[in-house]
Amino acid sequence: MRVLITGGAGFIGSHVADAAVQAGHEVLVLDDLSSGKRANVPARAELVVGDVRDRSLVESTFARFRPEAVSHQAAQVSVAVSTREPVRDAEVNVLGTLNVLEAAVRAGTRRVVFASTGGAIYGEIEPGRRARVGEPERPLSPYACSKRAAELYLFRYQHEHGLAPSILRYANVYGPRQDPHGEAGVVAIFCERLLAGQGVTVFAQAVEGDEGCGRDYVFVGDVVKANLRALGGALTAPIVNVATGVETSTRTLATLVAEAAGVVAPRIGSGPRRTGDVLRSVLEPSPEATGAPLTTLAAGLAATVAWFRDRA
Repeated sequence: MRVLITGGAGFIGSHVADAAVQAGHEVLVLDDLSSGKRANVPARAELVVGDVRDRSLVESTFARFRPEAVSHQAAQVSVAVSTREPVRDAEVNVLGTLNVLEAAVRAGTRRVVFASTGGAIYGEIEPGRRARVGEPERPLSPYACSKRAAELYLFRYQHEHGLAPSILRYANVYGPRQDPHGEAGVVAIFCERLLAGQGVTVFAQAVEGDEGCGRDYVFVGDVVKANLRALGGALTAPIVNVATGVETSTRTLATLVAEAAGVVAPRIGSGPRRTGDVLRSVLEPSPEATGAPLTTLAAGLAATVAWFRDRA
């Protein structure tokens, strides 16, 4: 089928584009290349350089390509940026999504797969508990608010226009191609710095010097499997958590990355708590999301470190 992938030159989107092409789909990537890279786009996919906020461009691209399904990965993804620039965050994540939905309806698109956030949308998760789909959302950052707003718009377009939604609430995604130079992607940051012989910083969960925030780290390959299943209509639930259900503290993560990189006695420093960070975010995985066993953290970190080492 014809699949349009927004943000398809970025970290997650480019992996989805690779898999979609390999599955035999005709793929068009729409990406403004603000963080994505042209080299990430598969050779057999068409690339249109543009911003989802550009309504005219989005409309014309959909009208020409007429996608049967859309994988909407394009987003402002940093919680920290959203707290500093909430209007920009909403422009990309809410208005950009509306442009995509409006164009999809006019082009006769049947399904929209939406990259949402489980890591932020549920808010603080109490110790010993994992957030389940169906429980109340408690977004605490502008980023989480904008993603939740986009989810609600998806259901509105389903009700009014019959556009089938598949909402994928990602835990903390990591893997090859993640950008180590932005404000998101702690695994990528740790990989690059440790392989370069530099120290890393663990930002506090509550008090500087503690173990850092608790997170659920899911490998990008598993996220891709969920996207391909969603594009093919294999997911029966409109919302799924794409997650492992396993909590890892930032300090433990730093140690594990160092071990995978073969770094002995890594320099791990401490920093203050960052504005907008939830203390603990762990999700209850939706079994149907990937349809296969999940990648272990050890295996995922080994693959990620190997990629960073190869490009060093």
